[in-house]
Amino acid sequence: MNTIINGLAKAISLILSFDRELYAIIFLSLKVSGLAVVIASLIGIPLGAVCALRRFFGRGVLVTLLNTFMGLPPVVAGLAVYLFLSRSGPLGFMGLLYSPSAMVIAQAVIAMPIVAALTWSAVASVDARVRETALTLGATPMMAEWRMLSEARLSVFSAVIAGFGRTMAEVGAVLMVGGNIAGYTRVMTTTIAMETGKGSFELAIALGVVLIFVAFVVNVLFRMAQGRGMTV
Repeated sequence: MNTIINGLAKAISLILSFDRELYAIIFLSLKVSGLAVVIASLIGIPLGAVCALRRFFGRGVLVTLLNTFMGLPPVVAGLAVYLFLSRSGPLGFMGLLYSPSAMVIAQAVIAMPIVAALTWSAVASVDARVRETALTLGATPMMAEWRMLSEARLSVFSAVIAGFGRTMAEVGAVLMVGGNIAGYTRVMTTTIAMETGKGSFELAIALGVVLIFVAFVVNVLFRMAQGRGMTV
């Protein structure tokens, strides 16, 4: 118990002292996860919406794959990205392995199926009469589809939040493709795992507190958006 109390006290002191190493790790984590979820959303939201609004060959298989890959083991995603970016891989010439860019790619691969599948579920659950009414009032098919997506905006935003939460919590994939290099690819989750293994709990606890705080802030922003109805 004393270890926990002392570790927590030192962690708070570390946060309040604006330790350079601590905040470098925090900012890199936010940068990598933020970029990853933006990429995942740019691909996942249109893909999920198309699956919900259009009928095309292979649609059912695609939706099944998206739902399957929602539970994609991070180490599998990390392995796939590693093989693509390694020197012998098809993208090895880009020299991205063990860099923040590789970590962004790995996290985007993990988050995209989550965003896409939840977007599909959100848009598919919108009452079809919304589209029919829009068409009756003179809207083009594309405008009617946009209206359907707009009706599901809160749930779509939830999908993005879920994707961001998944990327922020990721350890295995980013460790495989980033290498946990101090001052370059070391993020909060990999640092927590490393420091805990070393028995150095102060930095691990401090980063754990920050992760919880980030999750809290994201959920507060989401609740605020819900309260305002995310007017568009």
